[in-house]
Amino acid sequence: MITVNAMGDACPIPVVKTKNAIKEMNGSGTVEIFVDNEIAVQNLVKMATQKKYGVKSEKIEEQKFRVVMTIKDADGNEAEQDKEQPSAPEQGKTAVQECVTCIPDGRRDTVVVISSRYMGDGDEQLGRILMKGFIFALTQQEELPSAILFYNSGAFLTCEESPELEDLKTLESQGVEIMTCGTCMNHYGLNDSLKVGSVTNMYAIVETMMQAGHIVKP
Repeated sequence: MITVNAMGDACPIPVVKTKNAIKEMNGSGTVEIFVDNEIAVQNLVKMATQKKYGVKSEKIEEQKFRVVMTIKDADGNEAEQDKEQPSAPEQGKTAVQECVTCIPDGRRDTVVVISSRYMGDGDEQLGRILMKGFIFALTQQEELPSAILFYNSGAFLTCEESPELEDLKTLESQGVEIMTCGTCMNHYGLNDSLKVGSVTNMYAIVETMMQAGHIVKP
């Protein structure tokens, strides 16, 4: 068993440390990770689920959690995927196949990134109106983005009382992946307020943006 101490580490360090630990393994094995917040637990469990690892988590004490991942050699594929990463084009293709298999070809390369609850600079009330209009306009496009990433104050848009929730839920129902930065939610005290999509981390945000053929930032 490999133990990863990620106590006190901010997103996305726990995920990065865990990925590095798995790369060091020879074949199958177990990795236990210690973190100090629930957002890190969610990010680790999500990573394990995407990689099809066995995973379980427990709260040991206040601000101390333990996540255990079981990496199995399924015909030599699972462990080798972490030890030998594919080339950049193949890596992007693999991620697209895993995440957006039900999404039409026309929208696989577009990712929308939203870093503020307002659109543009100037009057905040106008900025809110413009952002709501922008997201509604997205629902009317023939080719939808594969994902929408929310970070900084953009995290408010996916949480309760957001005027954009109905449109975002419509997009999600049509196959658009909605992801909100967990560190940002924690900063703004929104941990229990998410109403659409899933919590993500900066590693996944960067990975999604790097694999995108086209990024739209309102």
